[in-house]
Amino acid sequence: MKEAEVDGRILELFRSGDGFVSGEALSRLLGLSRTAVWKHVNALRSAGYLIEAVPAKGYRLLDSPRLLNKHDIGQGLTTRRIGANLVCLKETESTNSVAFKMAEEGACEGTVVIADGQSAGKGRLGRIWLSPAGVNLYCSIVLRPPISPMAACQLTFLSAVAVARAIENCSELTPQIKWPNDVLIGGKKVAGLLNEMNAETEKVNFVVLGIGVNLNVRLSQLGGTLRYPATSLIEESGVEVDRVAFTRTLLTEIDDLYDRFLVEGEGAIRNEWLERSAMRGRQVKVSVGERQFAGVVQGVDQFGALLVLVGDKVETVLSGDVSLI
Repeated sequence: MKEAEVDGRILELFRSGDGFVSGEALSRLLGLSRTAVWKHVNALRSAGYLIEAVPAKGYRLLDSPRLLNKHDIGQGLTTRRIGANLVCLKETESTNSVAFKMAEEGACEGTVVIADGQSAGKGRLGRIWLSPAGVNLYCSIVLRPPISPMAACQLTFLSAVAVARAIENCSELTPQIKWPNDVLIGGKKVAGLLNEMNAETEKVNFVVLGIGVNLNVRLSQLGGTLRYPATSLIEESGVEVDRVAFTRTLLTEIDDLYDRFLVEGEGAIRNEWLERSAMRGRQVKVSVGERQFAGVVQGVDQFGALLVLVGDKVETVLSGDVSLI
């Protein structure tokens, strides 16, 4: 077993018992020496787990860290690709920046970088994503899809649908998707997505899916300078979200959708995106640079561009700000 798998198995044994688990029992069940077991227990302590050791009794788990950590997230995670390598940080400037650098250095597909807090979280068009510690999910995922750079925009459908599914699975809330990269609840932003790509003329080297979801943050923590009304799952439901369970659910949904994308293409995922759209058939105002116009949203094309009917002509919007009228 890999180091992380051994740690996860030890935690599983601690949690499945009623009290102490002897070092001898751990050694036998894991096929390791007593010394190796002791080293793994110390590694778990360093990761924030409170583990009691009593002579003639063994070890007992007293408490787990509130930080998101790879041991808890990885336990029971049965994904094929996503989460193949879990990297959990207490704080970083941006998980996207860390994941991008790791991908440049050869990180495997499915590598996930998670931070408990970000000091310079990235939003779209160079904006800042406010990232208070200990309350939300900030993660970035490395993918290496065999697609053209033109088709990479299709992965935004995947991220948005996965977040919407995870919210539905972990709450009784009904999310909607707002073009190009937001997830809303009751018209307020609860999640943002930012994909970054490294590519050549005809080949994608890798894509980093950046995802930020407001889980347990209170509006007072977000300040009053937001460009768009924001919310969180706890603000909307009144129930605190288990961040580990939500993270595991989200990674599972992304894994499932990515498999489907590789086999079937973007069509089915785009259709689900459209079904969840907060804009389809609605009148919107579009700002692209200094140009502004209004029209009715018809949908999105296969490359993620928004289709807006202006008079008798359909405008194709590749980027910009769009707001409901």
